[in-house]
Amino acid sequence: MTTTTKNLLVELFVEELPPKALKKLGESFAGTLADSLKAQGLAGADAQVTPFASPRRLAVHVTGVAAKAADKPVSQKLMPVSVGLDAQGHATQALLKKLSALGAGPEAVPSLKRQMDGKAEALFFDSVLPGATLDEGLQKALDETLAKLPIPKVMSYQLEDGWTSVNFVRPAHGLVALHGADVVRVYALGLTSGRETQGHRFEAAVERISLRDADGYAAQLEAEGAVIAGFEARRDEISRQLKAAAEKAGGTPIDDAALLDEVTALVERPNVLVGQFEPAFLDVPQECLILTMKANQKYFPLLDAAGKLTNKFLIVSNIRPADASAVVGGNERVVRPRLADAKFFFDQDRRKTLESRVPGLDKVVYHGKLGTQGERAERVRAIGHAVVNLLRMATVPYTVDAKDEFDVLDSKVQQAARLAKTDLLTDMVGEFPELQGIMGGYYARAEGLRDGVAIAIEDHYKPRFAGDGLPRNHSGTVVALADKLETLVGLFGIGQLPTGDKDPFALRRHALGVIRILTEKNLPLDLPDLIDAAIGAFPAATVALQPDTKATLQAFFSDRLAVSLREQGYSAQEVDAVLALAPRRLGDVPKRLAAVRAFAALQEAASLAAANKRVGNILKKAEGTVEARVDAGLLKETAEAALNEALQRVKPEADAAFDRGDYTVSLQALAALREPVDTFFDQVMVNAEDPALRANRLGLLATLHGAMNRVADLSRLAA
Repeated sequence: MTTTTKNLLVELFVEELPPKALKKLGESFAGTLADSLKAQGLAGADAQVTPFASPRRLAVHVTGVAAKAADKPVSQKLMPVSVGLDAQGHATQALLKKLSALGAGPEAVPSLKRQMDGKAEALFFDSVLPGATLDEGLQKALDETLAKLPIPKVMSYQLEDGWTSVNFVRPAHGLVALHGADVVRVYALGLTSGRETQGHRFEAAVERISLRDADGYAAQLEAEGAVIAGFEARRDEISRQLKAAAEKAGGTPIDDAALLDEVTALVERPNVLVGQFEPAFLDVPQECLILTMKANQKYFPLLDAAGKLTNKFLIVSNIRPADASAVVGGNERVVRPRLADAKFFFDQDRRKTLESRVPGLDKVVYHGKLGTQGERAERVRAIGHAVVNLLRMATVPYTVDAKDEFDVLDSKVQQAARLAKTDLLTDMVGEFPELQGIMGGYYARAEGLRDGVAIAIEDHYKPRFAGDGLPRNHSGTVVALADKLETLVGLFGIGQLPTGDKDPFALRRHALGVIRILTEKNLPLDLPDLIDAAIGAFPAATVALQPDTKATLQAFFSDRLAVSLREQGYSAQEVDAVLALAPRRLGDVPKRLAAVRAFAALQEAASLAAANKRVGNILKKAEGTVEARVDAGLLKETAEAALNEALQRVKPEADAAFDRGDYTVSLQALAALREPVDTFFDQVMVNAEDPALRANRLGLLATLHGAMNRVADLSRLAA
């Protein structure tokens, strides 16, 4: 039997939904309901699912939904034959009872199938499971959808009867379910489905909209209800209006995807308007003004061609009056006190120097087991001093290579580290924690501190997020490293490790920050040395770090580095090959990866990788310690002598390239070993009966293994 399919619309009309959650709520509502219909056979796997989400509604449109799902043949295992039938082949009471529970009688016994189930023969009952009707299936889908909604905070409210309480994200006032033009009767949250909904609170053409059919939902809601129902459609319309209004005002709206999503979730009929404030407020750092306009008022500040803040901003209104001057004027009056507060905070904060705030850090608890912010600042200062000394002694010359310059760098680092956290005590950062570091830089410049120190204070949190810039100068780089290492060592040392998706102290972000600084700036610093320097800054008398802190933290860094590299497009094999050697200097990792990728493209790569894996396995199984030493007088076979000769020729070339940091040339030099290595394994018995011969051949393989695995563990490239 065939059944007619029609398109389905389901809408839940509610009071204003939480804007930061709306996008996820809309996606979940549509996705879960459609998936349930597909699972029940009421919608096809290729059905098109269109979500709708506005401040007062969640809805979904699903194509090709059947009025009734097709019946399903099912085969159900009953029990072993030995249990269901007696010696004469008659049904036992256990079998009859089971059949009765399934709605079948003794007459079904002859039709039961017998087939093997594991080692025993079992009885199976074939039947047809009636397909769900749309009324039943949609009710099940709706119940499941509401139960799975990612509601940030549930509220409780009473229905009109005055007795029944309902728990949901916001009070619900309407439910629509249309299969084509027909209403599907379902129930949810004390509501019965129909075809009526409501439009815009103030600008709808009619109070209640009677939806004609499922397919005309969005168009009818926009025409009669003054509502753009689709989240993405509304977002695109806001983006278009923002761009047009900005061009007309002679600026560029600030790029903020999160703010755009939030505003999209606040309005149903967007109307972008231009407002402005007194130019005198531009004397306040633009980050403060931008943040207060975005966070408190949801405005889009306008920037000029140089990226500087102008005194104009864009308002996304939810109404479209013929004369918008009252709306603009109201928003300008509202934003003025906010900007005045920012100016007041800025002026007040500059009355005290950063240095005068240092003692106050001793009164701010950082962590119960790690002391105050003052103690933390001292540890960052000590780590920064150690990092400067590591740079001073680096085997690869750092750009600040003169003793006096290193002393100046150390002086800047010490001062910046001492003052870096003092802006936590300012009014501006107290109001806007997101500005920590940034305001410290402004206040340092206002005091006339060295620009290098001001930049270091501003940049020491960098990179704050994925894609953020790195510290801009040497002192900022050192203080940023010291700050992140202090956080990681301290929290790992007291056992506050990230678990699953929980990372309350953003330790993964701190580790990635260290990795990015070391790799992208190619600093001549070894990670284990940096961890040692950070551990040394924690006095044992005041902070008891766990003894395995270094090992645990190194493993954490390796894991974060592997994840980061795979996200950058390197294969798991390439990453494993490089990180298997636990390179101490992370600045070398990109070059090693590039070398491995170039080596893998060579014709000889697969054979050498397989041979390297074989060599590694042989050496692991060898008794005692195998020294990479060869006695030429014991090379009896032509193939082993040829391999030794090839190694003596290739190894110096590969080692020289490695020592000068040319890892690609170092690996490519090994290609010449393919033929002698293959011949060696074809013609030479490594585990010879003569102990001296066996030890010499193992020594030859150890020499080969050492030569092949300086850049990366090539065995990881073997298929």
